[in-house]
Amino acid sequence: MKISRSVYGYRSQARDATPLIMRIKEITSTRVHYGYRRVHVLLRREGWKDNHKRVYRLYREMGLSLRHHRPRRNKAARLRQPKRHASAINEIWSMDFVADALFDGRRLRTLPIVDNYTSECLAIDVGQSLKGEDVVRVLEQLRHSRGLPKSIKVDNGSEFISKAMDRWAYENRVELDFSRPGKPTDNAKVESFNGRFREECLNEHWFLSLDDAKGKIEAWRRYYNEERPHSALNWMTPAEFARQCRNKPSPEGFQVPEISTLDRY
Repeated sequence: MKISRSVYGYRSQARDATPLIMRIKEITSTRVHYGYRRVHVLLRREGWKDNHKRVYRLYREMGLSLRHHRPRRNKAARLRQPKRHASAINEIWSMDFVADALFDGRRLRTLPIVDNYTSECLAIDVGQSLKGEDVVRVLEQLRHSRGLPKSIKVDNGSEFISKAMDRWAYENRVELDFSRPGKPTDNAKVESFNGRFREECLNEHWFLSLDDAKGKIEAWRRYYNEERPHSALNWMTPAEFARQCRNKPSPEGFQVPEISTLDRY
């Protein structure tokens, strides 16, 4: 068997991966729920030329493999849910409450509101006891800065079926699209957002006071809109996708607002 001498004396010419490894560690130490694809998107934005395969190899070698264990969903249940999808900005919003607590055990409630088309988080209201009047107050703030949607997806919570909400929706000609009892998949957009919100914000912080909670949650909301790449938006941020949509002609009979809520709310 004849083998070239160059084979015996071959030495790998691979580039030193130390700087890349250090940067991956920095990203994953602060964003512990980021998988290798989202890490790769952030690296490319910073100017790194390495492809996703190299990032994946180093990510696995560092033992950073992230796997979400989610229960299997009933496919038939997904097929039975209403098939209604947003096709423009401000067409459909979704909102739902998320409960948490301050460091001393006092109750904390948050109300995220999401645009189903752009995935922007329009607002996260924070309080210890939020009622129907508080929901109306937040929607009124958004009405002046962004406009109103045609429909808002909500569950059957007492705040959403209150007289205050019913009157507000009637006066503003906004449809309240209630999900079926026991079917959170009917409001899947905000349920998915709330999962990210809890993992990346609520579970990562101690809230020393109500004002402290408001500050940290608002900072995360801005980060989510302006910096966090979104896989469903082709790795654009919600703010980038919204700006792209505003540059396109709007559907007939629907006006796309020019004012962004990212710096107004």
